Amino acid sequence: MWKNKFFISAELCTAKILLPQKICAIIALMENAYEKYEKLITEGETGEKFSAFYDLLLKYNAMFNLTRITGEEDCRVKHFFDSLAGEKYFPHGAAVAEIGSGGGFPSVPLMIVRPDLRFTLIESVGKKCSFLREAVKELGLNANVVQARAEDLARQEDFREKFGVCCARAVARLNTLAEYCVPFVKKGGLFVAYKGKAEEELKEAERAFGVLGIKLSSAEKYSLPFGEGERTLVVAEKIKPTPPAYPRGRGKERSSPL
Repeated sequence: MWKNKFFISAELCTAKILLPQKICAIIALMENAYEKYEKLITEGETGEKFSAFYDLLLKYNAMFNLTRITGEEDCRVKHFFDSLAGEKYFPHGAAVAEIGSGGGFPSVPLMIVRPDLRFTLIESVGKKCSFLREAVKELGLNANVVQARAEDLARQEDFREKFGVCCARAVARLNTLAEYCVPFVKKGGLFVAYKGKAEEELKEAERAFGVLGIKLSSAEKYSLPFGEGERTLVVAEKIKPTPPAYPRGRGKERSSPL
């Protein structure tokens, strides 16, 4: 089992007396989130699943590269907590597509704490699909793993505009990522992108958002515990169908982004 250690640092808690009231309120909300997810990650049935997932991640990472982050505390903060930070954007019972699932972030942490979500994990690399399938089986998760390139799968009738949410983390710049993800999202659904600092990418992606049929809903900034970095959750709503020409395929999403 995980060691029971709170995510909140003493420096963060005591620094509140020096900060403006509005920032203090934001910090208080984040502290509550840290405490909530710390308990889910370290305690009870969910804690056991996170521990088993961590062990499985290390096992497969020794055979091929899934992540450079392998320390227990680093993994909890930079992978598990970061994945759960976007939980509120996944409606109850939603069908979710994840592009470039790789090591299973954010999908596996989300499924551990939200068994109501129905995930389709889309990954083009066979070895990573093997890891994902074992994780799904061992942890009893509600997911289907599909080995395919997103730009090919998005053209198939069974997948195009069939999901309430499409998410991705650490896959591509936002304009390219949107072209991979948005065709999977049905009208009224959400595109959720886990990013680092996103101001520049948001400006780059304005044209892509318009062409693909989505409208920016929010770009929520948050800080990881222990000063481990700044993150942004980019959320956009699908307001009209994506034109049939997209995704363009043959690498054009990266070589000539919208």
